[in-house]
Amino acid sequence: MNPAVGVVALVVVSLATAVIGFYGLRISRTTGDFYVASRTVPPWWNASAIGGEYLSAASFLGVAGLILLSGTDALWFPVGYTAGYLMLLLFVAAPLRRSGAYTIPDFTEARLDSLAVRRVTSVVVVVVGWLYIVPQLHGAALTIRIATGLPSWVGSVSVVVVVCLTVVAGGMRSITFVQAFQYWLKLTALAVPAVFIMFVLAGSGTPAVAQAAINPTGLSPAGPYQNISLLVALLFGTLGLPHVLVRFYTNPDGQSARRTTLIVLGLLSVFYLFPTVYGLAGRMFAPELARSGQADAVVLLLPGQLVGGTAGDLLSALVVGGAFAAFLSTTSGLVVSLAGVISQDVLGGNVHGFRLAAVISAAVPLGFALMTDSLALAGSVGLVFAFTASTVCPVLLLGIWWRGLTDAGAIAGMVTGALLCGGAMIYGAAAGAAGTPFWLAQPAAWTVPAAFAVMVLVSRATKGRVPRTMSRIMTRLHTPERPLITER
Repeated sequence: MNPAVGVVALVVVSLATAVIGFYGLRISRTTGDFYVASRTVPPWWNASAIGGEYLSAASFLGVAGLILLSGTDALWFPVGYTAGYLMLLLFVAAPLRRSGAYTIPDFTEARLDSLAVRRVTSVVVVVVGWLYIVPQLHGAALTIRIATGLPSWVGSVSVVVVVCLTVVAGGMRSITFVQAFQYWLKLTALAVPAVFIMFVLAGSGTPAVAQAAINPTGLSPAGPYQNISLLVALLFGTLGLPHVLVRFYTNPDGQSARRTTLIVLGLLSVFYLFPTVYGLAGRMFAPELARSGQADAVVLLLPGQLVGGTAGDLLSALVVGGAFAAFLSTTSGLVVSLAGVISQDVLGGNVHGFRLAAVISAAVPLGFALMTDSLALAGSVGLVFAFTASTVCPVLLLGIWWRGLTDAGAIAGMVTGALLCGGAMIYGAAAGAAGTPFWLAQPAAWTVPAAFAVMVLVSRATKGRVPRTMSRIMTRLHTPERPLITER
């Protein structure tokens, strides 16, 4: 890939992001604008923004890389990522919007009438957000190194600088415009080169299905446990992602939140067709990437390798720009959601506190990203989903649908899920892939049920702690009435 082409693509995407973000500054004035865009984002616009922030490094680069490595086993990732939104549609979207909250800790405090629950939820949400930002910065480092030849740290630092400028400028209102633009940029960046790749495949005379079925790495296929555990992590983890949930607070009402979710399902279904094309084409024409540990780079390298010439450079530039947009959009969504939590709980909840919290929210994971490395973006994000499914998801589902939940049960369940899943993640990082048992490498199949079970059992043992406001709050969650929490 021509380094100059890569630099131009990254600069253009960064400038477009900054310009759109600063446009948001012109119309972001109130606290509500910064936290939830004054709850006025229409479904199509909001759905595009959700697609922009949800389709992260794992989706843009990691899914194709896993298909290159594992073949059809990796298709559980796009299936799980998309089906998780069906769970959101059925169980979370409308009630969460009706809560009137700014953040997930706002919701848990109001539902359980407990400051202690709020504090535990805040810590968990911040940990989830930081864990999720790190793979985005790893993906940016990989892209910068391949596209421009610059040191890896330049990619991570560039993403943090652009995101901080955008978020500090206009908060949620600003990044809504940015993320909607970035979804369509990412879709175009994958779709256009994929069309050229399919023409190459059609003209190669190679039986595509048979050739793609070849295992270029010799890896053993995943067993039933691994597939089930991964699906549990992706389905339930989607319900607890802070940057996704905060977008439902921006809808005008519960009905528009449901419409938003339906549109997102369509947008995700279309998008995930294209990483599959790249992964299968990589198994045919670039198996050496799998053997050299560069599977996540297949999306970046394949268009130039298969098409070549000026057209290949232009297609490569488009893919690089789309990849950078993926890192920017997901990181900005996470920074906004974390800034809302940190600002509300520590810095006074005003616009100045939000801006300071945004810088803190981006700087901490940048430090971790610079000290670590990742060669499996989708796999590392899958573990974050497992952690989220074991902590935030149970308290949301039970808080919305079960009247018997207590503050003691919520805290016990979240702490249990965090310790079990977090312990499995730490052990896996220390022991390495070869030294980690399969049940620790994919822990969601047992950590998620354990968190739910502890939450229910402790709640039943502390029935006297069910808040007196429970009936009133549950009614408001499930009927289109006035917000539970007053706008600030």
